[in-house]
Amino acid sequence: MKLRGCILLVLILFYQSTMAQDKVKSNELYNRAMTQFRLSHPQEAIKLLDEALSFDTLNYNAYIKRGFVKGSVGNYEGELADYNIVLNYDSTHVQAYLSRGSAYSKLKKYDLAMNDFNKVIKFDASNYEAYNNRGFVKKAQGDFEGACKDWGYSKKMGNQEAIIILKNNHCK
Repeated sequence: MKLRGCILLVLILFYQSTMAQDKVKSNELYNRAMTQFRLSHPQEAIKLLDEALSFDTLNYNAYIKRGFVKGSVGNYEGELADYNIVLNYDSTHVQAYLSRGSAYSKLKKYDLAMNDFNKVIKFDASNYEAYNNRGFVKKAQGDFEGACKDWGYSKKMGNQEAIIILKNNHCK
Protein backbone atom coordinates (compact mmCIF):
# COMPACT_ATOMS: atom_id res chain seq x y z
CA MET A 1 0.00 0.00 0.00
CA LYS A 2 2.81 2.42 0.88
CA LEU A 3 4.57 1.59 -2.40
CA ARG A 4 1.48 2.57 -4.39
CA GLY A 5 1.27 5.86 -2.51
CA CYS A 6 4.94 6.61 -3.21
CA ILE A 7 4.55 5.75 -6.89
CA LEU A 8 1.47 7.95 -7.13
CA LEU A 9 3.30 10.83 -5.45
CA VAL A 10 6.26 10.49 -7.84
CA LEU A 11 3.91 10.48 -10.83
CA ILE A 12 2.09 13.59 -9.57
CA LEU A 13 5.36 15.42 -8.99
CA PHE A 14 6.64 14.40 -12.43
CA TYR A 15 3.41 15.60 -14.05
CA GLN A 16 3.57 18.95 -12.24
CA SER A 17 7.21 19.41 -13.22
CA THR A 18 6.43 18.64 -16.86
CA MET A 19 3.52 21.08 -16.85
CA ALA A 20 5.72 23.82 -15.39
CA GLN A 21 8.40 23.18 -18.02
CA ASP A 22 5.76 23.30 -20.77
CA LYS A 23 4.51 26.67 -19.52
CA VAL A 24 8.06 28.05 -19.52
CA LYS A 25 8.64 26.75 -23.07
CA SER A 26 5.30 28.21 -24.19
CA ASN A 27 6.21 31.62 -22.75
CA GLU A 28 9.65 31.53 -24.40
CA LEU A 29 8.06 30.79 -27.79
CA TYR A 30 5.47 33.51 -27.19
CA ASN A 31 8.23 36.06 -26.56
CA ARG A 32 10.10 34.97 -29.70
CA ALA A 33 6.87 35.30 -31.67
CA MET A 34 6.35 38.86 -30.46
CA THR A 35 9.89 39.71 -31.55
CA GLN A 36 9.20 38.26 -35.00
CA PHE A 37 5.99 40.26 -35.27
CA ARG A 38 7.80 43.48 -34.31
CA LEU A 39 10.35 42.66 -37.02
CA SER A 40 7.48 42.47 -39.55
CA HIS A 41 7.56 38.68 -39.87
CA PRO A 42 3.92 37.82 -39.11
CA GLN A 43 3.96 34.34 -40.63
CA GLU A 44 6.95 33.36 -38.48
CA ALA A 45 5.16 34.83 -35.46
CA ILE A 46 2.09 32.70 -36.19
CA LYS A 47 4.24 29.54 -36.44
CA LEU A 48 5.91 30.30 -33.12
CA LEU A 49 2.55 31.00 -31.46
CA ASP A 50 1.23 27.70 -32.85
CA GLU A 51 4.19 25.98 -31.25
CA ALA A 52 3.70 27.89 -27.98
CA LEU A 53 0.11 26.69 -27.85
CA SER A 54 1.21 23.09 -28.42
CA PHE A 55 3.02 23.33 -25.07
CA ASP A 56 0.28 25.19 -23.20
CA THR A 57 -3.22 25.09 -24.66
CA LEU A 58 -4.43 27.51 -21.98
CA ASN A 59 -1.98 30.29 -22.84
CA TYR A 60 -4.67 32.93 -23.43
CA ASN A 61 -2.12 35.59 -24.33
CA ALA A 62 -0.83 33.41 -27.15
CA TYR A 63 -4.35 32.97 -28.58
CA ILE A 64 -5.04 36.71 -28.31
CA LYS A 65 -1.76 37.65 -29.99
CA ARG A 66 -2.09 34.95 -32.64
CA GLY A 67 -5.54 36.28 -33.43
CA PHE A 68 -4.16 39.81 -33.66
CA VAL A 69 -1.34 38.70 -35.96
CA LYS A 70 -3.76 36.74 -38.15
CA GLY A 71 -5.93 39.83 -38.41
CA SER A 72 -2.90 41.92 -39.38
CA VAL A 73 -2.45 39.74 -42.47
CA GLY A 74 -6.15 39.80 -43.35
CA ASN A 75 -7.11 36.41 -41.90
CA TYR A 76 -10.13 37.74 -40.00
CA GLU A 77 -11.88 34.39 -39.72
CA GLY A 78 -8.74 32.89 -38.15
CA GLU A 79 -8.53 35.90 -35.89
CA LEU A 80 -12.11 35.36 -34.71
CA ALA A 81 -11.47 31.66 -34.16
CA ASP A 82 -8.62 32.41 -31.75
CA TYR A 83 -10.68 34.87 -29.73
CA ASN A 84 -13.53 32.36 -29.60
CA ILE A 85 -11.19 29.72 -28.17
CA VAL A 86 -10.33 32.04 -25.29
CA LEU A 87 -13.98 32.90 -24.71
CA ASN A 88 -14.93 29.21 -24.69
CA TYR A 89 -12.53 28.76 -21.76
CA ASP A 90 -13.25 32.08 -20.03
CA SER A 91 -16.52 33.83 -20.85
CA THR A 92 -15.43 36.94 -18.92
CA HIS A 93 -12.11 37.56 -20.71
CA VAL A 94 -12.28 41.31 -21.41
CA GLN A 95 -9.39 41.45 -23.89
CA ALA A 96 -10.88 38.62 -25.96
CA TYR A 97 -14.22 40.45 -26.22
CA LEU A 98 -12.50 43.71 -27.06
CA SER A 99 -10.35 42.07 -29.74
CA ARG A 100 -13.21 40.05 -31.17
CA GLY A 101 -15.38 43.17 -31.33
CA SER A 102 -12.65 44.90 -33.32
CA ALA A 103 -12.44 41.93 -35.68
CA TYR A 104 -16.21 41.97 -36.19
CA SER A 105 -15.97 45.70 -36.93
CA LYS A 106 -13.38 45.04 -39.66
CA LEU A 107 -15.81 42.54 -41.17
CA LYS A 108 -18.65 45.10 -40.89
CA LYS A 109 -20.56 42.77 -38.56
CA TYR A 110 -21.59 45.72 -36.45
CA ASP A 111 -24.28 44.05 -34.35
CA LEU A 112 -21.82 41.39 -33.21
CA ALA A 113 -19.15 44.03 -32.58
CA MET A 114 -21.62 46.09 -30.54
CA ASN A 115 -22.48 43.04 -28.42
CA ASP A 116 -18.82 42.44 -27.63
CA PHE A 117 -18.07 46.06 -26.77
CA ASN A 118 -21.14 46.14 -24.53
CA LYS A 119 -19.83 43.05 -22.71
CA VAL A 120 -16.46 44.70 -22.19
CA ILE A 121 -18.19 47.74 -20.69
CA LYS A 122 -20.34 45.47 -18.51
CA PHE A 123 -17.24 43.72 -17.14
CA ASP A 124 -15.06 46.85 -17.01
CA ALA A 125 -16.98 50.13 -17.13
CA SER A 126 -13.71 52.09 -17.15
CA ASN A 127 -12.43 50.53 -20.37
CA TYR A 128 -12.12 53.61 -22.56
CA GLU A 129 -11.02 51.54 -25.56
CA ALA A 130 -14.39 49.79 -25.56
CA TYR A 131 -16.16 53.17 -25.57
CA ASN A 132 -13.94 54.36 -28.43
CA ASN A 133 -14.61 51.25 -30.48
CA ARG A 134 -18.31 51.22 -29.71
CA GLY A 135 -18.41 54.84 -30.83
CA PHE A 136 -17.01 53.86 -34.22
CA VAL A 137 -19.60 51.09 -34.53
CA LYS A 138 -22.39 53.52 -33.67
CA LYS A 139 -21.04 55.93 -36.27
CA ALA A 140 -20.99 53.17 -38.89
CA GLN A 141 -24.62 52.38 -38.01
CA GLY A 142 -25.61 56.04 -38.41
CA ASP A 143 -25.92 56.87 -34.71
CA PHE A 144 -23.67 59.95 -34.66
CA GLU A 145 -25.08 61.26 -31.39
CA GLY A 146 -24.46 57.94 -29.65
CA ALA A 147 -20.96 57.79 -31.13
CA CYS A 148 -20.13 61.24 -29.80
CA LYS A 149 -21.45 60.28 -26.35
CA ASP A 150 -19.21 57.20 -26.25
CA TRP A 151 -16.16 59.17 -27.34
CA GLY A 152 -17.06 61.78 -24.72
CA TYR A 153 -17.11 59.07 -22.01
CA SER A 154 -13.73 57.88 -23.24
CA LYS A 155 -12.36 61.43 -23.01
CA LYS A 156 -13.71 61.81 -19.45
CA MET A 157 -11.77 58.65 -18.55
CA GLY A 158 -8.57 60.38 -19.60
CA ASN A 159 -8.17 58.98 -23.10
CA GLN A 160 -6.25 61.61 -25.07
CA GLU A 161 -7.05 59.92 -28.39
CA ALA A 162 -10.74 60.65 -27.77
CA ILE A 163 -10.05 64.38 -27.94
CA ILE A 164 -8.86 63.98 -31.53
CA ILE A 165 -11.72 61.63 -32.40
CA LEU A 166 -14.29 64.08 -31.03
CA LYS A 167 -12.74 66.95 -32.98
CA ASN A 168 -12.42 64.98 -36.23
CA ASN A 169 -16.05 63.90 -36.01
CA HIS A 170 -17.35 67.40 -35.15
CA CYS A 171 -18.85 66.29 -31.86
CA LYS A 172 -20.14 68.96 -29.51
